[in-house]
Amino acid sequence: MDELIEKALLARKAWFELAGSSDAVRKKALESMAQAIIENKEKILEANSLDVKKFKEENPEDPIIDRLILNEKRLISAAEGLKKISQLPDPIGEIVEGWTTGHGLKIQKVRVPIGVIGVIYESRPNVTIDISGLALKSGNAVILRGGSEAINSNKIIAEILRESIKDYISKEVIQIIENTDRSVVERMLKLNGYLDLLIPRGSSSFIDYVRKNALVPVIETGAGNNHIFVNYDADLDMATKIIINAKVQRPAVCNAVRKVLIHKDIAEKYIPMLVSELKKYGVTIKGDDAVLRISPDVIPANESDWDKEYMDLTLSIKVVNSVQEAVEHINKHGTKHSEAIITNSLKDAQYFTWNVDAACTYVNASIRFTDGEQFGFGAEVGISTQKLHARGPMGIRELTTTKYIIYGEGQIREI
Repeated sequence: MDELIEKALLARKAWFELAGSSDAVRKKALESMAQAIIENKEKILEANSLDVKKFKEENPEDPIIDRLILNEKRLISAAEGLKKISQLPDPIGEIVEGWTTGHGLKIQKVRVPIGVIGVIYESRPNVTIDISGLALKSGNAVILRGGSEAINSNKIIAEILRESIKDYISKEVIQIIENTDRSVVERMLKLNGYLDLLIPRGSSSFIDYVRKNALVPVIETGAGNNHIFVNYDADLDMATKIIINAKVQRPAVCNAVRKVLIHKDIAEKYIPMLVSELKKYGVTIKGDDAVLRISPDVIPANESDWDKEYMDLTLSIKVVNSVQEAVEHINKHGTKHSEAIITNSLKDAQYFTWNVDAACTYVNASIRFTDGEQFGFGAEVGISTQKLHARGPMGIRELTTTKYIIYGEGQIREI
């Protein structure tokens, strides 16, 4: 029996135990996980330094390095996330709704774990912590396959987490695939019967590949070609503050802004202000013809730029005639992740938030808040950009499904 099937079978067996465990047991396991991360942070950082060093040698200018780096602050945050997850209400067994039929059947729709979840992800070793915690709380076993660039970090984190829970629940509910060959990913896509769900995290091309080739049900996550639209009546100081935060803080993450749309009525005044501020942070700015006429030192944007998910300090700016045109542009070029409008018009805000096709729509706030921890979930499995069965940051409730439990007293169907 090969490693992948063996791990899948171990996870499946352990899942039956986990699914029947009490919330108190899972809470203790999560608290133990959090404590273990803190107690072993030096080991984790040492392993991470090996991954970072190798990545820098092979990719000296790649901004994705930010996703790979762990530090004490990020580990403490991840441990705190596990504690927050442990305190969340238990989703397992929650009665979503219930009713009695005309023939006396008592029907309950209840929340249950999904089962064994496979997660394929790149770069971010903190995902190993977040997903393990969310899966355990929601009663799911998990099979983790991280990228080769984070293999040392992922291995030590998984080992620490597995050991930390063994006094409460089988450590086999957390499985990590150490083989970084691409063929393992291809095989995971076909593991229907072993995996109940597959969640890919990574580039848009990778997620698209998984979606097109998987036999296992997939939840799409991640790609963030996100926009901020500055309306004609916007508070321009607020708009600039929000755009700088969304672009500069962590430009490689999926909830960063890639494009800014500006209403034509304020373009002459606002574009020079915004360009000047962005350049203070080293942002490379591209623009359409209208932007170039106002700010000639901006780089011309071509048609393909509007579809690019810039992972560095690059931003494209476009002038639009109305909120309707902004929505039309976003729906054509966006990735259904996070979109924002800066405005004082309730009517335009409502039009924008209702008509933009995205998991998260913001009014007068940074799109950087699209994050499970920021939403109060403790952490997230990913940001779902699809519409079934989860959308937006995925917490413990999104890692459950429902079943119907029907109570009778001998009823039989007559027709």
